[in-house]
Amino acid sequence: MGNVLEFQHISKYFPGVKALDDVSFQAHAGEVLAFLGENGAGKSTLLKVLNGDYQPTGGKYLLNGVEKHFQSPHQAIEEGISIIYQERQILLELSVAENIYLGRMPVNKFGFIDTRRANEMAAGIIEDFGLPISPSTKVKDLSIAYQQMVEIMKAYSREDLKVICFDEPTASLSDSEIESLFKIIGKLKSEGKIIIYVSHRMDEIQRITDKVAIFKDGRYVDTVETGVVSEKEMIRMMVGRDLGDIYKNLDRNKEIGDVLLEVKDVSSDHVKKNSFTLRKGEVIGFSGLVGAGRTELMRAIIGADPMKTGEIYLEGKKIHNHSPHEAMEHGIVLVPEDRKLQGILSNLSVSDNINISMLDQNSNKLGFVNKDKESAIAKESIENFKIKTPSKDKKIIELSGGNQQKCIVARWISTNPKVLILDEPTKGIDVGAKSEFYQMICEFAKQGLGVILVSSELPEVIGLSDRIIVMKSLEIAGEVSRAEATESKLLSLGMIGEVQE
Repeated sequence: MGNVLEFQHISKYFPGVKALDDVSFQAHAGEVLAFLGENGAGKSTLLKVLNGDYQPTGGKYLLNGVEKHFQSPHQAIEEGISIIYQERQILLELSVAENIYLGRMPVNKFGFIDTRRANEMAAGIIEDFGLPISPSTKVKDLSIAYQQMVEIMKAYSREDLKVICFDEPTASLSDSEIESLFKIIGKLKSEGKIIIYVSHRMDEIQRITDKVAIFKDGRYVDTVETGVVSEKEMIRMMVGRDLGDIYKNLDRNKEIGDVLLEVKDVSSDHVKKNSFTLRKGEVIGFSGLVGAGRTELMRAIIGADPMKTGEIYLEGKKIHNHSPHEAMEHGIVLVPEDRKLQGILSNLSVSDNINISMLDQNSNKLGFVNKDKESAIAKESIENFKIKTPSKDKKIIELSGGNQQKCIVARWISTNPKVLILDEPTKGIDVGAKSEFYQMICEFAKQGLGVILVSSELPEVIGLSDRIIVMKSLEIAGEVSRAEATESKLLSLGMIGEVQE
């Protein structure tokens, strides 16, 4: 009998978020099992629970009937469970062989590392995989695809490998590199490994998987056989929920004005040519899967990434944004997705965080900051945005995620922008704070701002946007009006590139 991996009633809670809720199902040897679900459905969280990155809030998992409880990924690897993430988990300065046998390099009779033996062993694995690389090559000199292959070979080299999981493995691979990966997955399958494949790409799922485990809102829905259940039915199983009253009670802007922003054929090193318009008082949603290019397009627009091609017009006038600061001066601001890394200045106060973008305006000719002016702006923002803080001098890191986000939005609104770009603005904040944010976005639109909402939450993007632009593979795949928008339509556009009726 082959290996069996079983999840029993797995739950994982974070503050304000139920990432996994009572998940139970099995994965079997010699099968490729896809995990399918929207962004945030719980797929990657379950993998991190499996390999000890996260500890479950409840439930357990068993390998061949034996309960496991890993405190770290290293423990999981020792028990034969490896996860290949999009982000490389290898040491670039070491050779291919050194990475494959890291922590268990062969030694000679004197106890010294036997590099020659390691190279010979690695050469055998490289030959098995049919790859044109040398064991002695430094990993930093390989392509991204071959770096990923080294990670897979590292897992494969362990005689006790039982489970191997791939989390969006083809995001940065070319077609020929994907073919190489699929051959290796076929080899692992033929050797009786349990293979879990997390992907949004329906064509890949149809090609290489035997079964599909479908997730929705942190819950396991069902496992279906690939090729037996249609893509349309799988998508219906992924969504199938009511958008709720939170959007029905919003006081929306009903007077959309003239074209405010025009983006023509804008591309960068990270995104293909894209064109769209935004009107005064309009909220445009940008939908798409992880890696679709939404954030990258916004970064090109504000000058965070250099534009390779294209033109940007604001109120009919051509502008050039060579940096986010220059974009701000033109009236275009971006509230970034990663609040902790790119948004807040964690050691500074609420007041400092709100005023940081206004230093020039709040200083005199000699460079001295007018503290009274800053204080007034901070107090007004705390009141207007309903920021819950005991004082403007409280360190921002001590506030909740929702209140931190309000401070960042207040910072950019204080610059009097014309275009406000919100990248995943409600990520990691609770439902109550989300509701306040949604009304805030409607207020911005009523004031005549053009709002671009980048969001992975389909109910959010449908509930707030006047129009929704869907991106796939670094370019715009299509556009849907709010009246016609359904989660199935947006998912079809984002995954397949067309709407399947």
